[in-house]
Amino acid sequence: MKTIITSTGNSKSDRFDLRFGRAAYFCLYDDETGHVSFHDNKHLAASHGAGPKAAEFAYELGAEKVISGDFGPKAKDVLDKLNIQMAIIENDDQTVGDIIGIIK
Repeated sequence: MKTIITSTGNSKSDRFDLRFGRAAYFCLYDDETGHVSFHDNKHLAASHGAGPKAAEFAYELGAEKVISGDFGPKAKDVLDKLNIQMAIIENDDQTVGDIIGIIK
């Protein structure tokens, strides 16, 4: 399964980002291959609709699940329509690597 983890930076040592649509980066983790890649959230600075646009980007990346701290109602609607699971972690004291270690 391919999972997106919202991140403040572009490495596994960077902190988990509680924001979905406004996260700086999306870490795409493939649990079948162990491959990790980071992608700029190109909708970070959108004046409106960052959440739904980020949800569509997650779909384009092939994500089947997204882990973040919060999802807005519009982003939730789009993720639901695209059959992408949502998981919420409320603790931003973790790194992306910590979360990958938990979901392995």
